[in-house]
Amino acid sequence: MKKAYDTVIVGGGFGGLNAAIKLGKKNQNVLLIDKTNHHLFQPLLYQVASAGLSPADIATPIREVLKNYPSITIVMDEVEDISKEGSTISLKSNRIIKFKNLILATGARHSYFGNDQWEEFAPGLKSLDDALRIRENVLNSFEKSELESDIEKIASLTTFVVIGAGPTGVEMAGAIAEIATKTLAKNFSNIDPEASKIYLIEGGDRILSSFHPSLSEKSKKDLESLGVKVKLKSFVKNITSEGVTVGEEFIPTKNIVWAAGNKANPILLKLDSATDKMGRVLVEKDCSIEGYSNIYVIGDACAFKRGEGFLPGLAPVAAQQGKYVANLIIKKLPKGKRDSFKYVDKGAMATIGKSKAILEFGKIRITGFVAWVAWGLVHLLFLVLFRNKVFIFFDWVYSYITEQRGARLIKNKK
Repeated sequence: MKKAYDTVIVGGGFGGLNAAIKLGKKNQNVLLIDKTNHHLFQPLLYQVASAGLSPADIATPIREVLKNYPSITIVMDEVEDISKEGSTISLKSNRIIKFKNLILATGARHSYFGNDQWEEFAPGLKSLDDALRIRENVLNSFEKSELESDIEKIASLTTFVVIGAGPTGVEMAGAIAEIATKTLAKNFSNIDPEASKIYLIEGGDRILSSFHPSLSEKSKKDLESLGVKVKLKSFVKNITSEGVTVGEEFIPTKNIVWAAGNKANPILLKLDSATDKMGRVLVEKDCSIEGYSNIYVIGDACAFKRGEGFLPGLAPVAAQQGKYVANLIIKKLPKGKRDSFKYVDKGAMATIGKSKAILEFGKIRITGFVAWVAWGLVHLLFLVLFRNKVFIFFDWVYSYITEQRGARLIKNKK
Protein backbone atom coordinates (compact mmCIF):
# COMPACT_ATOMS: atom_id res chain seq x y z
CA MET A 1 0.00 0.00 0.00
CA LYS A 2 1.35 3.41 -0.95
CA LYS A 3 0.74 6.43 1.21
CA ALA A 4 1.22 9.89 -0.33
CA TYR A 5 2.69 13.03 1.19
CA ASP A 6 3.27 16.47 -0.28
CA THR A 7 6.83 16.49 1.07
CA VAL A 8 8.99 13.67 2.42
CA ILE A 9 12.11 14.63 4.37
CA VAL A 10 14.78 12.02 5.01
CA GLY A 11 17.01 12.97 7.93
CA GLY A 12 16.38 14.93 11.11
CA GLY A 13 19.66 16.83 11.24
CA PHE A 14 20.07 20.58 10.81
CA GLY A 15 18.90 20.59 7.19
CA GLY A 16 15.92 18.27 7.57
CA LEU A 17 14.73 19.78 10.84
CA ASN A 18 14.84 23.37 9.57
CA ALA A 19 12.96 22.37 6.44
CA ALA A 20 10.33 20.56 8.51
CA ILE A 21 9.79 23.50 10.87
CA LYS A 22 9.32 25.97 8.01
CA LEU A 23 6.91 23.64 6.21
CA GLY A 24 5.08 22.85 9.46
CA LYS A 25 4.42 26.52 10.09
CA LYS A 26 2.51 26.58 6.79
CA ASN A 27 0.57 23.39 7.61
CA GLN A 28 2.20 21.48 4.78
CA ASN A 29 1.57 17.72 4.65
CA VAL A 30 5.03 16.41 5.62
CA LEU A 31 6.58 13.07 6.50
CA LEU A 32 9.93 13.17 8.32
CA ILE A 33 11.93 9.94 8.38
CA ASP A 34 14.98 9.33 10.55
CA LYS A 35 16.63 6.13 11.73
CA THR A 36 16.88 7.56 15.27
CA ASN A 37 14.29 9.38 17.36
CA HIS A 38 16.49 12.38 18.08
CA HIS A 39 18.07 15.43 16.51
CA LEU A 40 21.79 15.40 17.30
CA PHE A 41 23.70 18.63 17.85
CA GLN A 42 26.86 17.37 16.18
CA PRO A 43 29.09 20.42 16.85
CA LEU A 44 29.20 19.39 20.52
CA LEU A 45 29.52 15.65 19.93
CA TYR A 46 33.21 15.78 20.79
CA GLN A 47 32.26 16.95 24.29
CA VAL A 48 30.31 13.74 24.84
CA ALA A 49 33.32 11.78 23.54
CA SER A 50 35.57 13.65 26.00
CA ALA A 51 33.23 13.25 29.03
CA GLY A 52 32.31 16.93 29.16
CA LEU A 53 28.61 16.44 28.42
CA SER A 54 26.06 13.62 28.61
CA PRO A 55 24.27 12.33 25.50
CA ALA A 56 20.92 13.83 26.54
CA ASP A 57 22.52 17.29 26.65
CA ILE A 58 23.01 17.38 22.88
CA ALA A 59 20.31 14.99 21.64
CA THR A 60 16.71 16.23 21.45
CA PRO A 61 13.68 14.04 20.64
CA ILE A 62 12.45 15.01 17.18
CA ARG A 63 8.83 14.58 18.26
CA GLU A 64 9.37 17.13 21.03
CA VAL A 65 10.83 19.68 18.61
CA LEU A 66 7.96 19.29 16.12
CA LYS A 67 5.07 18.72 18.53
CA ASN A 68 3.44 22.05 17.65
CA TYR A 69 3.15 21.15 13.95
CA PRO A 70 0.29 18.62 13.59
CA SER A 71 0.68 18.47 9.81
CA ILE A 72 4.04 16.70 10.23
CA THR A 73 4.18 12.92 10.60
CA ILE A 74 7.36 11.44 12.07
CA VAL A 75 8.52 7.85 11.66
CA MET A 76 11.65 6.12 12.89
CA ASP A 77 12.69 4.07 9.88
CA GLU A 78 15.33 3.78 7.16
CA VAL A 79 15.12 4.33 3.42
CA GLU A 80 16.20 1.33 1.34
CA ASP A 81 15.34 2.47 -2.17
CA ILE A 82 14.36 5.59 -4.11
CA SER A 83 12.44 5.70 -7.39
CA LYS A 84 12.87 9.04 -9.11
CA GLU A 85 10.56 8.12 -11.94
CA GLY A 86 7.82 6.77 -9.69
CA SER A 87 8.25 9.47 -7.02
CA THR A 88 8.37 6.82 -4.30
CA ILE A 89 10.71 5.67 -1.56
CA SER A 90 10.84 2.20 -0.01
CA LEU A 91 11.42 1.84 3.73
CA LYS A 92 13.05 -0.91 5.75
CA SER A 93 9.65 -1.56 7.32
CA ASN A 94 8.40 -2.58 3.84
CA ARG A 95 6.28 0.57 3.47
CA ILE A 96 6.25 2.42 0.17
CA ILE A 97 5.82 6.18 0.38
CA LYS A 98 4.76 8.36 -2.55
CA PHE A 99 5.92 11.97 -2.59
CA LYS A 100 5.37 15.17 -4.51
CA ASN A 101 8.60 16.63 -3.14
CA LEU A 102 11.56 14.81 -1.62
CA ILE A 103 14.25 16.38 0.55
CA LEU A 104 17.28 14.18 1.23
CA ALA A 105 19.22 15.42 4.25
CA THR A 106 20.97 12.18 5.10
CA GLY A 107 24.22 13.62 6.43
CA ALA A 108 27.61 11.91 6.22
CA ARG A 109 29.75 9.25 7.84
CA HIS A 110 33.49 9.06 8.26
CA SER A 111 35.57 7.79 5.33
CA TYR A 112 38.73 5.69 5.63
CA PHE A 113 39.69 6.20 1.97
CA GLY A 114 39.37 2.55 1.07
CA ASN A 115 40.77 1.21 4.35
CA ASP A 116 37.50 0.35 6.06
CA GLN A 117 39.24 -2.27 8.20
CA TRP A 118 40.74 0.61 10.19
CA GLU A 119 37.34 1.53 11.65
CA GLU A 120 37.57 -1.31 14.18
CA PHE A 121 40.58 0.35 15.79
CA ALA A 122 39.99 4.03 14.93
CA PRO A 123 36.36 5.07 15.41
CA GLY A 124 35.11 8.27 13.82
CA LEU A 125 32.84 10.79 15.48
CA LYS A 126 29.44 11.17 13.80
CA SER A 127 26.91 9.60 16.19
CA LEU A 128 26.21 9.16 19.88
CA ASP A 129 27.39 5.56 19.62
CA ASP A 130 30.69 6.80 18.19
CA ALA A 131 31.07 9.37 20.98
CA LEU A 132 30.29 6.89 23.76
CA ARG A 133 32.69 4.34 22.28
CA ILE A 134 35.50 6.90 22.24
CA ARG A 135 34.67 8.10 25.78
CA GLU A 136 34.76 4.57 27.15
CA ASN A 137 38.00 3.78 25.31
CA VAL A 138 39.68 6.81 26.87
CA LEU A 139 38.41 6.24 30.42
CA ASN A 140 38.96 2.47 30.31
CA SER A 141 42.54 3.03 29.22
CA PHE A 142 43.35 5.01 32.33
CA GLU A 143 41.64 2.41 34.52
CA LYS A 144 43.63 -0.41 32.90
CA SER A 145 46.84 1.57 33.30
CA GLU A 146 46.26 1.82 37.04
CA LEU A 147 46.38 -2.00 37.25
CA GLU A 148 49.43 -2.40 35.01
CA SER A 149 53.06 -2.79 36.04
CA ASP A 150 54.49 -3.12 32.52
CA ILE A 151 55.84 0.31 31.52
CA GLU A 152 55.37 -0.31 27.79
CA LYS A 153 51.74 -1.35 28.24
CA ILE A 154 51.06 1.73 30.37
CA ALA A 155 52.62 3.92 27.68
CA SER A 156 50.44 2.31 25.00
CA LEU A 157 47.29 2.76 27.07
CA THR A 158 48.03 6.41 27.85
CA THR A 159 48.98 7.41 24.30
CA PHE A 160 46.21 9.00 22.24
CA VAL A 161 46.32 9.60 18.50
CA VAL A 162 43.82 11.85 16.69
CA ILE A 163 44.02 11.61 12.90
CA GLY A 164 42.89 14.68 10.97
CA ALA A 165 43.33 18.30 12.06
CA GLY A 166 40.07 19.86 10.99
CA PRO A 167 37.80 21.37 13.67
CA THR A 168 36.70 17.95 15.01
CA GLY A 169 40.25 16.64 15.27
CA VAL A 170 41.60 19.80 16.88
CA GLU A 171 38.76 20.00 19.39
CA MET A 172 39.11 16.31 20.25
CA ALA A 173 42.88 16.51 20.73
CA GLY A 174 42.54 19.56 22.98
CA ALA A 175 39.81 17.90 25.04
CA ILE A 176 41.83 14.70 25.59
CA ALA A 177 44.83 16.80 26.65
CA GLU A 178 42.68 18.60 29.22
CA ILE A 179 41.31 15.31 30.54
CA ALA A 180 44.84 14.00 31.09
CA THR A 181 46.50 17.14 32.44
CA LYS A 182 43.62 18.62 34.45
CA THR A 183 40.53 16.47 35.00
CA LEU A 184 42.31 13.24 35.94
CA ALA A 185 45.58 14.73 37.17
CA LYS A 186 45.04 13.75 40.83
CA ASN A 187 42.64 10.83 40.41
CA PHE A 188 45.11 7.93 40.30
CA SER A 189 47.65 6.47 42.70
CA ASN A 190 49.90 4.35 40.49
CA ILE A 191 50.01 6.32 37.24
CA ASP A 192 50.46 9.95 36.29
CA PRO A 193 47.83 10.96 33.69
CA GLU A 194 49.83 14.12 33.01
CA ALA A 195 52.51 11.90 31.45
CA SER A 196 50.08 10.89 28.71
CA LYS A 197 51.07 11.49 25.10
CA ILE A 198 48.59 13.04 22.69
CA TYR A 199 49.33 13.18 18.96
CA LEU A 200 47.46 15.11 16.29
CA ILE A 201 48.26 13.82 12.80
CA GLU A 202 47.64 15.98 9.73
CA GLY A 203 48.57 15.33 6.10
CA GLY A 204 48.55 19.01 5.16
CA ASP A 205 51.08 21.68 6.01
CA ARG A 206 48.89 23.26 8.72
CA ILE A 207 45.98 22.46 10.99
CA LEU A 208 42.51 24.00 10.49
CA SER A 209 43.29 24.67 6.84
CA SER A 210 39.92 26.36 6.22
CA PHE A 211 40.98 29.22 8.52
CA HIS A 212 43.51 32.01 7.92
CA PRO A 213 47.12 30.77 8.31
CA SER A 214 47.67 33.04 11.33
CA LEU A 215 44.76 31.38 13.14
CA SER A 216 46.06 27.94 12.22
CA GLU A 217 49.44 28.81 13.70
CA LYS A 218 47.86 30.22 16.87
CA SER A 219 45.80 27.05 17.29
CA LYS A 220 48.89 24.88 16.84
CA LYS A 221 50.70 26.79 19.57
CA ASP A 222 47.68 26.49 21.88
CA LEU A 223 47.56 22.74 21.35
CA GLU A 224 51.27 22.42 21.99
CA SER A 225 50.88 24.40 25.21
CA LEU A 226 48.46 21.67 26.33
CA GLY A 227 51.04 19.00 25.56
CA VAL A 228 49.70 17.89 22.16
CA LYS A 229 52.35 16.77 19.65
CA VAL A 230 51.23 18.11 16.25
CA LYS A 231 52.67 16.20 13.28
CA LEU A 232 52.14 17.98 9.94
CA LYS A 233 52.73 16.59 6.44
CA SER A 234 52.29 13.17 7.99
CA PHE A 235 50.26 10.36 6.46
CA VAL A 236 48.84 7.25 8.05
CA LYS A 237 50.03 4.04 6.41
CA ASN A 238 48.35 1.49 8.64
CA ILE A 239 46.25 1.09 11.76
CA THR A 240 46.10 -2.09 13.85
CA SER A 241 45.05 -3.13 17.34
CA GLU A 242 48.60 -2.32 18.45
CA GLY A 243 48.85 1.20 17.11
CA VAL A 244 49.22 3.43 14.08
CA THR A 245 51.99 3.72 11.50
CA VAL A 246 52.62 7.33 10.47
CA GLY A 247 55.14 7.55 7.67
CA GLU A 248 57.99 5.35 8.88
CA GLU A 249 57.12 5.81 12.56
CA PHE A 250 55.03 3.34 14.55
CA ILE A 251 53.12 4.80 17.52
CA PRO A 252 51.99 2.10 19.98
CA THR A 253 48.53 3.07 21.23
CA LYS A 254 45.16 1.64 22.19
CA ASN A 255 43.38 4.94 21.56
CA ILE A 256 42.92 6.26 18.04
CA VAL A 257 40.27 8.73 16.88
CA TRP A 258 39.59 9.16 13.17
CA ALA A 259 38.71 12.70 12.05
CA ALA A 260 40.32 12.70 8.63
CA GLY A 261 37.50 12.43 6.13
CA ASN A 262 33.80 12.04 5.41
CA LYS A 263 31.62 10.26 2.88
CA ALA A 264 27.96 10.72 2.09
CA ASN A 265 25.25 8.19 2.94
CA PRO A 266 25.29 5.36 0.36
CA ILE A 267 21.49 5.59 -0.05
CA LEU A 268 22.23 8.55 -2.34
CA LEU A 269 23.57 6.12 -4.93
CA LYS A 270 19.95 5.07 -5.49
CA LEU A 271 19.43 8.42 -7.22
CA ASP A 272 21.86 7.44 -9.96
CA SER A 273 23.02 11.06 -10.07
CA ALA A 274 26.51 12.50 -10.45
CA THR A 275 28.52 12.65 -7.24
CA ASP A 276 31.84 14.06 -6.06
CA LYS A 277 34.68 11.94 -4.64
CA MET A 278 33.00 11.97 -1.22
CA GLY A 279 29.80 10.51 -2.63
CA ARG A 280 27.87 13.76 -2.28
CA VAL A 281 25.28 14.46 -4.96
CA LEU A 282 26.16 17.27 -7.36
CA VAL A 283 23.12 19.53 -7.13
CA GLU A 284 21.94 22.45 -9.21
CA LYS A 285 21.68 26.04 -8.01
CA ASP A 286 18.30 25.37 -6.37
CA CYS A 287 19.61 22.26 -4.52
CA SER A 288 17.61 19.96 -6.81
CA ILE A 289 19.12 17.08 -8.78
CA GLU A 290 19.50 17.17 -12.54
CA GLY A 291 16.28 16.36 -14.34
CA TYR A 292 14.07 16.30 -11.23
CA SER A 293 13.02 19.67 -9.89
CA ASN A 294 11.06 18.05 -7.02
CA ILE A 295 13.97 16.09 -5.53
CA TYR A 296 16.36 18.09 -3.36
CA VAL A 297 19.61 17.09 -1.64
CA ILE A 298 20.93 19.34 1.14
CA GLY A 299 23.55 19.57 3.86
CA ASP A 300 26.45 17.10 4.03
CA ALA A 301 24.69 14.95 1.43
CA CYS A 302 25.08 17.49 -1.38
CA ALA A 303 27.96 19.05 -3.25
CA PHE A 304 26.90 22.64 -3.93
CA LYS A 305 29.28 24.47 -6.23
CA ARG A 306 30.85 27.69 -4.91
CA GLY A 307 33.68 29.22 -6.90
CA GLU A 308 36.30 26.58 -7.60
CA GLY A 309 35.10 24.34 -4.78
CA PHE A 310 31.99 23.43 -2.84
CA LEU A 311 30.20 24.75 0.23
CA PRO A 312 31.61 23.23 3.43
CA GLY A 313 29.75 20.56 5.37
CA LEU A 314 28.72 22.84 8.22
CA ALA A 315 25.54 23.04 10.27
CA PRO A 316 24.74 26.63 9.13
CA VAL A 317 24.94 25.55 5.48
CA ALA A 318 22.52 22.68 6.05
CA ALA A 319 20.13 24.84 8.09
CA GLN A 320 20.01 27.59 5.46
CA GLN A 321 19.52 25.09 2.65
CA GLY A 322 16.67 23.44 4.58
CA LYS A 323 14.84 26.75 4.93
CA TYR A 324 15.55 27.70 1.31
CA VAL A 325 14.17 24.46 -0.13
CA ALA A 326 11.11 24.59 2.14
CA ASN A 327 10.38 28.08 0.85
CA LEU A 328 10.53 26.84 -2.77
CA ILE A 329 8.02 24.13 -1.91
CA ILE A 330 5.68 26.48 -0.06
CA LYS A 331 5.65 28.95 -2.95
CA LYS A 332 5.41 26.15 -5.53
CA LEU A 333 8.01 27.88 -7.64
CA PRO A 334 8.72 26.21 -11.01
CA LYS A 335 12.32 25.55 -11.99
CA GLY A 336 12.71 28.64 -14.17
CA LYS A 337 11.52 31.08 -11.48
CA ARG A 338 13.75 29.94 -8.64
CA ASP A 339 16.51 32.19 -7.36
CA SER A 340 19.77 30.37 -6.68
CA PHE A 341 20.56 29.35 -3.12
CA LYS A 342 22.97 31.84 -1.57
CA TYR A 343 24.81 30.88 1.58
CA VAL A 344 25.18 33.68 4.12
CA ASP A 345 28.55 33.02 5.74
CA LYS A 346 28.36 34.13 9.36
CA GLY A 347 31.94 33.20 10.08
CA ALA A 348 33.71 30.15 11.47
CA MET A 349 35.12 29.22 14.84
CA ALA A 350 36.85 26.39 16.64
CA THR A 351 37.82 25.75 20.24
CA ILE A 352 41.09 24.24 21.40
CA GLY A 353 40.53 24.18 25.15
CA LYS A 354 39.66 26.29 28.16
CA SER A 355 39.88 29.99 27.16
CA LYS A 356 41.49 28.91 23.88
CA ALA A 357 39.57 29.36 20.63
CA ILE A 358 39.66 31.07 17.25
CA LEU A 359 37.01 33.06 15.41
CA GLU A 360 37.03 34.31 11.83
CA PHE A 361 34.44 36.53 10.20
CA GLY A 362 35.60 38.06 6.94
CA LYS A 363 38.75 39.96 7.80
CA ILE A 364 37.96 39.91 11.52
CA ARG A 365 40.10 37.38 13.39
CA ILE A 366 39.88 36.87 17.15
CA THR A 367 41.69 34.42 19.39
CA GLY A 368 41.82 33.52 23.07
CA PHE A 369 39.24 34.09 25.77
CA VAL A 370 36.97 36.41 23.76
CA ALA A 371 36.77 33.92 20.89
CA TRP A 372 36.15 31.12 23.39
CA VAL A 373 33.23 32.98 24.99
CA ALA A 374 31.81 33.79 21.54
CA TRP A 375 32.12 30.12 20.56
CA GLY A 376 30.16 29.09 23.66
CA LEU A 377 27.41 31.67 23.16
CA VAL A 378 26.91 30.78 19.50
CA HIS A 379 26.62 27.08 20.28
CA LEU A 380 24.15 27.73 23.07
CA LEU A 381 22.10 29.88 20.73
CA PHE A 382 21.79 27.13 18.12
CA LEU A 383 20.68 24.43 20.55
CA VAL A 384 17.07 23.50 19.89
CA LEU A 385 15.48 23.29 23.34
CA PHE A 386 15.77 25.76 26.21
CA ARG A 387 16.40 22.87 28.61
CA ASN A 388 19.58 21.94 26.75
CA LYS A 389 20.79 25.52 26.74
CA VAL A 390 20.39 25.79 30.53
CA PHE A 391 21.93 22.43 31.36
CA ILE A 392 24.93 22.89 29.10
CA PHE A 393 25.54 26.45 30.29
CA PHE A 394 25.77 25.36 33.92
CA ASP A 395 27.88 22.32 32.98
CA TRP A 396 30.33 24.64 31.23
CA VAL A 397 30.43 27.09 34.15
CA TYR A 398 31.09 24.22 36.57
CA SER A 399 33.78 22.79 34.31
CA TYR A 400 35.41 26.20 33.86
CA ILE A 401 35.65 26.78 37.62
CA THR A 402 36.63 23.26 38.72
CA GLU A 403 38.33 21.92 35.56
CA GLN A 404 36.30 18.74 36.09
CA ARG A 405 34.14 16.79 33.65
CA GLY A 406 30.90 15.41 34.98
CA ALA A 407 30.15 12.62 32.47
CA ARG A 408 32.99 10.21 33.29
CA LEU A 409 30.88 7.07 33.69
CA ILE A 410 32.08 3.78 32.25
CA LYS A 411 29.23 1.50 31.24
CA ASN A 412 31.18 -1.29 29.56
CA LYS A 413 34.42 -2.40 31.17
CA LYS A 414 36.83 -3.67 28.53
